[in-house]
Amino acid sequence: MNDIFSLQGKRAFVAGASRGIGLAIAREMAAAGATVWLAARSLDKLEAEAQALRTQGADAHAVRLDTEDTPSIRAALDAAGDIDILVNVAGTNIRKPFEEYTPDEYDYLLRTNLTGLVTLTQEAGRRMKARGQGGKVIFIGSLMSLLGLPFLSIYAITKGALGQLTKVLAAEWGRDNIQVNCIAPGFILTDLNRAMWQDPKMKQWLAGVQANPRLGTSEDIAPLAVFLAGRGADYITGQIIPVDGGYTTTAVWPFGS
Repeated sequence: MNDIFSLQGKRAFVAGASRGIGLAIAREMAAAGATVWLAARSLDKLEAEAQALRTQGADAHAVRLDTEDTPSIRAALDAAGDIDILVNVAGTNIRKPFEEYTPDEYDYLLRTNLTGLVTLTQEAGRRMKARGQGGKVIFIGSLMSLLGLPFLSIYAITKGALGQLTKVLAAEWGRDNIQVNCIAPGFILTDLNRAMWQDPKMKQWLAGVQANPRLGTSEDIAPLAVFLAGRGADYITGQIIPVDGGYTTTAVWPFGS
């Protein structure tokens, strides 16, 4: 049981690994012993990150992936070979009142956050099932997979869909020994939201509502992904698991302070 967190001998494919949460997960999975394929559009950046991991003794590779292009998805999976672990991180956001979203913005968010990942997961899942060795699929959802906050309506559509897809695929693929789970990050500081969190009022608000008053980091998400990818999570499937400093389960009030 000493190696319960080891991914030695496993092959992981991380979609959206050029920065932020995806890169943190790729690094931690490599440190746990997995052969890791870092996938995204920006191949130059991926190559640099994979090389940095190799200098640390990891088995890491870069592959270009455009989730809006089915041939690109197939080519990336062909390059990676028989993967045991699929991690779907890719995504973006546009914040505005619901009635102000344009059709182009709606289509862009759906394509980037949902449609491409559906296609990737279909292809990877088909290959996992055909191989017959089981596997792990990990979606990166959001607090919007579980609750609602204003000015995130289209983003919430995509992340809510990933949460429901997690449950359905867990039911469909369970007998193929493929576990499917979703991590729901809370308020994690990334390039997508860095400007928003520069406002002192935002940090004051967070400190007043969240049990752990700090912003999260990408490195706070990665350990759970490693656990869900390993044998310690073989009996965990169909779950949406928040990593959110307690935001979804606790409330803070001034009594006693």
